[in-house]
Amino acid sequence: MFHKGGCVFRLRSAVLAGALLASPCGMLAQHGGGGGHLGGGTGGGGGRGSGVDVKDDLKDFHAALAVQASSQQIVDYNLMLMSTEAAGAELKAFVELAGKERNASEIARHDKTLVGAVETARAANKKFIEAFSDRQKAGLREITKKLGRADSELAQQTKTLDQEVEANVASPQMETSAQKLDHALASFRSRQLDLGEEMGIGNADNGQDLTFKIAPVRSSVSFANQPIAITTTGVISKGANEGGQNTFRLQLVVDMSELQQNITEVLRAELDKAESCGEQIAIQSATLTPREPASLVAVHLHFERWACRGRDSITEMVEGNGTLEVKLTPAIAEGGLRLVPEIGRVDAEGFVGELLRSGSLGDALRDKIAESILSVAQRGGDFKATLPPAAQGNAVLRQARFEGTGSGKLMVVLDGEIRVSSEKATSLASEMKRQRPPQETVPR
Repeated sequence: MFHKGGCVFRLRSAVLAGALLASPCGMLAQHGGGGGHLGGGTGGGGGRGSGVDVKDDLKDFHAALAVQASSQQIVDYNLMLMSTEAAGAELKAFVELAGKERNASEIARHDKTLVGAVETARAANKKFIEAFSDRQKAGLREITKKLGRADSELAQQTKTLDQEVEANVASPQMETSAQKLDHALASFRSRQLDLGEEMGIGNADNGQDLTFKIAPVRSSVSFANQPIAITTTGVISKGANEGGQNTFRLQLVVDMSELQQNITEVLRAELDKAESCGEQIAIQSATLTPREPASLVAVHLHFERWACRGRDSITEMVEGNGTLEVKLTPAIAEGGLRLVPEIGRVDAEGFVGELLRSGSLGDALRDKIAESILSVAQRGGDFKATLPPAAQGNAVLRQARFEGTGSGKLMVVLDGEIRVSSEKATSLASEMKRQRPPQETVPR
């Protein structure tokens, strides 16, 4: 991904740095005879054939070092780039659908998915840039300005297409807007690649610093015959090689946004009860929001308890409304993902409040909510579905956390590692290269 000028600069800087470290005295001895230029001088101030001052080289060298990405930034950059590619895949699916049919409701549904994917990509881009050090912000100011302009154009074109879908405009007009959005998204990605070049981020093929992107994997979990779509992306990066074992760093990102959008219906399917002689629970509304590194579920419900005395005598014992908040904190137990649920704020009066705070009702709701959210997160993080064959059975989950995007969408980030032999490491790298998505190019 490096342009020629960038490669020449890095090589020249590396050689200069090596020379300074290897023979500092010799370099300094030559300093006086050339009017401050390296290598002595001949007429007119002399200097090296290139005419470049040592101070200029050192200045450029230190400036380049100042903006270099850290190991964590490399992972975050690739995740950001994957979210942009996922938005491109959603746009492609939208264009194909719009070209085949004019089912307004189906197109509108895909439009919402597309808009959400673009928002996620833009939020990831913003989050990545905001995490820069002060020196990176200063050194990368120009390229981030260009990326900012590309981001604004992407937002505008997305808004235009979304408005046309809502208005159900004619196909030619919608196709034209989709083409403009495609160009804006490609330009946005191109600027991200430029940023990666400046920060020294790239997919090296020397076997020492390999970073591979896992293509988006789509799956679903059904609740009462309602499927909840999940999209998982990820990064596999080469780590250490010790004792014949190769370690790869693994990070998966599970998009939980569709679960967020349908959390009320999901919890109704899981929690509603209507026992004629017993408990009746009706979920009125629910929300699912990020509380990094945890998430928070807030449920508004109506509760009744009825008792039956004889065949024809039914008496209402308890009735009331309540609000229950449950905090869900990810944890790793026996190598697998778990959620630790904790009841937080309870807003209810009387006996219903007691049942929610410390009774069987609160405990049952807490556990069922955790079980429902966990089933979606586990499906998205299924190694058998997301990892190439050479990695399956060798991957271990180490950490997990919930994260929110700038627009409030919920993600589950799973960190782990893959340990394989040298033979399997070669096979893994080969499999990842085959599935690596083609690079897009945009006219400058």
